[in-house]
Amino acid sequence: MRLDWLEDILAVLDTGSFVRAAERRNLTQSAFTRRIRTIEDSLGAPLFDRSCKPVTLLPAICAQEHQMRRLASDLRALGDSLRGAALGQDRAISLACQHAITTTVSPRLVRQLTEVTGASVRVRSGNRDECLLMLLSGEVDLVVTYDLAGDKGAPTPAFRDHKLGQETLRPVCIPPMAQSLTGGRLPVITYPRDVFLGQVMEAHVWPSLPSGTHLHRKAETALTLAAYHYALDGIGVAWLPGTLVQHDLATGALVSPFAEDLQITLETRLLCLRDGARDSALEAWDILAQDGT
Repeated sequence: MRLDWLEDILAVLDTGSFVRAAERRNLTQSAFTRRIRTIEDSLGAPLFDRSCKPVTLLPAICAQEHQMRRLASDLRALGDSLRGAALGQDRAISLACQHAITTTVSPRLVRQLTEVTGASVRVRSGNRDECLLMLLSGEVDLVVTYDLAGDKGAPTPAFRDHKLGQETLRPVCIPPMAQSLTGGRLPVITYPRDVFLGQVMEAHVWPSLPSGTHLHRKAETALTLAAYHYALDGIGVAWLPGTLVQHDLATGALVSPFAEDLQITLETRLLCLRDGARDSALEAWDILAQDGT
């Protein structure tokens, strides 16, 4: 199955007619009709119901839409990859980030890498453990993750490790909620206990709450961006990265209901395999590590 055949068939599926499909494919209607007949002759089977006006794809062909779109996408990607390799341009860099970092930090990193190397950057998102597993398995070249500030822990021989910057995890909520936080009942948006931010909350935030505070766990999510929108919707207090909420705090859409002693300082860290990393991964490491503070 040729890519141009698939694109011709999908053009009819998307537009609903030969006329509009021919326009999309930059062909005259007669030339497009000849191409469709060539496809059908090559396959040895009709694809279209010509008994109705306008001509439509047969139901059995429409049922293969998902497979056709996936195959067309795979063929395009393969063509791009082969073309890039032939021209010496196959330099894609893959980066895995914790969910919050994907939103707040990764745009700057992607801009740096694309501007300096000219390579494309593929960004994947996951919780901290998922990102580290992707790095160890070779699925990605680099990982950007959080650590507690000052918590060096035991060095991991498998990784190069560099501090990129610092972040503050701070409690925020809408102003009416901040004014109604009385009686020791605290509606909160939490993170699962099996992800990094959830472990930080359990170990460092909840034990620091004022005596007599009772948590009302209104919602739980591993996605920091989801927790942000829950806070904006007034569901509860969420602990969010300061860079994510700085605009909302400046405009008053969100406020911080507690003193600074309930904020947690995090570090953003860049990780790369110490041994076996690709040359393009090491080049990306040098660019980001040199820029980081």
